[in-house]
Amino acid sequence: MASADRPRPPSLVELVTELPTRVTDLVHAEIELLKTEVIGKLKALGIGAGFLVGALLVLGFMVGVLLTAAILALSLVIPGWLAALLVAAFLLIVAVILALIGWRILQRGIPPIPSESIHSLQSDVRTLRGLGTRGGARRGGAA
Repeated sequence: MASADRPRPPSLVELVTELPTRVTDLVHAEIELLKTEVIGKLKALGIGAGFLVGALLVLGFMVGVLLTAAILALSLVIPGWLAALLVAAFLLIVAVILALIGWRILQRGIPPIPSESIHSLQSDVRTLRGLGTRGGARRGGAA
């Protein structure tokens, strides 16, 4: 009576005929899992980036407040208009220095062509051609 309660195991032919369907279902399930995971991670990246942008915006406001405080502090010693001009001149000097440093760094990257890698590849091609045509006789000059 115990054998009547248990379902019979599938035969080999049934397993082999179900295999393509099961593999297809497994692949579809894996693709859905991948999509879900990627979408979740992209959402997290977007939300995190939004909070970072918000933090940078607040930081920018803070810098403005600090600059105003510097102007007000200087206005206790010198006239307010002169304090504002001095802070503006200081910011201009900092901006010019940063721009010059940035320009120098940009000049190192212009043009954005990997010239060293291209030169190395050309050298490798010349070497391979020299070895492939005469068995390396070109390199030393003697045949």
